[in-house]
Amino acid sequence: MRIYIFKSQPKPELRAFAGDLAGSKLPDQFKPWHVTGVIRPENDPPYKFARKDIESAIEDQGFALWRMKPPASKAAAGA
Repeated sequence: MRIYIFKSQPKPELRAFAGDLAGSKLPDQFKPWHVTGVIRPENDPPYKFARKDIESAIEDQGFALWRMKPPASKAAAGA
């Protein structure tokens, strides 16, 4: 299965995996969604996510969501 990666425009930290390029089953409340990448069947997902879990969520719900951690600020990094 090809897995498409999306980013929500109104919630930039919110990302999603979907099984179709259009993201037709992604939640409307976080539209618009923009494709940011694709995971081919022979490749592993990013961030050590389990492909089996992603594919299961896509089959059950049509998508899988996750949030990116905000980047560490320079102040927090001691700069």
